[in-house]
Amino acid sequence: METPTGLSTRRERALVPVLVFLSAVVAVISSLGAPMIPTIATVDHVSLAEAQWSLTITMLVGAIATPVLGRLGDGPDRRKVTLAAAAVVVLGSVLAALPLGFWWLIAGRALQGVGVGLTSLAIATARDALPAAASRSAVALLSVTTVAGVGLGYPVTGLIAQSFGIHAAFWFGAVISALALLLAVLVLPEAEHRERRPLDVLGTVLLSLALVGLLLALSEGENWGWASGRLWTVAALSVLLLAAWIRHELRSAHPLVDLRSLRNPVVLTADVAGLVAGVGMYLLTSLVIRFVQTPTSTGYGLGASVVVAGLVLLPFSATSLMSSKMVPVLTRRTSSALVLPIGCAVSLASVLAFLFARDQLWELLVVMGIAGLGVGCTFAVMPGLIVAAVPADEVGSAVSFNQLLRTIGYSTGSALCGAVLQAHTAPGRLLPADSGYRDAALIGCAVWVVIGLATIVLPRLSAAAAARNGVRVDEELMVEESIADAVAGESEVPVLRAGADR
Repeated sequence: METPTGLSTRRERALVPVLVFLSAVVAVISSLGAPMIPTIATVDHVSLAEAQWSLTITMLVGAIATPVLGRLGDGPDRRKVTLAAAAVVVLGSVLAALPLGFWWLIAGRALQGVGVGLTSLAIATARDALPAAASRSAVALLSVTTVAGVGLGYPVTGLIAQSFGIHAAFWFGAVISALALLLAVLVLPEAEHRERRPLDVLGTVLLSLALVGLLLALSEGENWGWASGRLWTVAALSVLLLAAWIRHELRSAHPLVDLRSLRNPVVLTADVAGLVAGVGMYLLTSLVIRFVQTPTSTGYGLGASVVVAGLVLLPFSATSLMSSKMVPVLTRRTSSALVLPIGCAVSLASVLAFLFARDQLWELLVVMGIAGLGVGCTFAVMPGLIVAAVPADEVGSAVSFNQLLRTIGYSTGSALCGAVLQAHTAPGRLLPADSGYRDAALIGCAVWVVIGLATIVLPRLSAAAAARNGVRVDEELMVEESIADAVAGESEVPVLRAGADR
């Protein structure tokens, strides 16, 4: 008979693999609708614009659920919240898999969107349950897994849908999400030592309405028309709601997201990098997927199937996972302050490669392999910086906010791809000119240059501002060292928390 100590040790060893599997499942399921949009439109007899909602609704619900789950996960009910959210994903997967009709599929996809917030809970769990060095490594791996899962989900679900139909693909999602839930039940630890805090209901409502409006405008911009009055009205109202939310959060005793943490240069740099890097990542991914499937009769494109387009993303997943192991080595061999800029430089190289070499399939495989290294390095660092820079009872909320900014970045990058290609589509034509891909790639280059410069400049500007406000400058200058420690796990990270000297 196994002793309680032996059982506890086994659960501890299984924790990281289970958290990684849970995050990968969430990433696969959240991207489940993307390669199947044309098939859904055909099977359910709806337009492509309506079928697009199988992806849009998941993103919208995920954007709302992420900060809420993050805040709830900072309390004593983290295990219960995690398991409840995972159960909702299983229910949504089954509902989407059943042949009940299009709108039941959309309802299922909405429930699956709740799972987007599970990654921040997984990161907070790793931060609490593991020793310092192990938790930093796990946090980096979990962050990259969300990226790699997207690249894995496209070809797998596309292949299943093409071979066995769209319902089989959703049944696949139901099976893996049920397995993830079962494993989570077996190994997730309790967090009863956490202080219970009230949920900021007003902040949740304001942020939800603002995000729904912003993401709806980004997702539907191509269908509504980027110059339409409806789009700009929705966008303007969303910005006003977002401003009201920011004002409320700064005045709230128990905010949904502690925006005051942005005074910390580490958190500010990580959040800005997450937002803009999300734009760059999805801009290139969307370009490659569309380019691969473009008929050769246009004079460019490869005329490949949706499955082949998904397979092109496999090198992206593989190299992004590799990068989580490379970052500590890179940190030791270069200046710690160069980790984020190096990741941005590698991502820039991938866009340049797409700009000049996209005539053969192998060239695009190389492009996505390089992109995975760059994005993986960038995303592997960010959560570790946040975890090291905020109080333990704010980890879930702070990481979920970073995940939320990534989601907005993903939507913006996808929308930007559509807008640029649409601008290069002649009247009466369905497909854009090759110059559209060139101009979109040039914009992608600009995005990575901007974020690369930001990761260098923002910490220094924040340090200067802190010095003017009377904060000890020597502590602010530790920002560079915190990058190395947060990803390498070599020592406890010296950080400056927002308002530490007040």
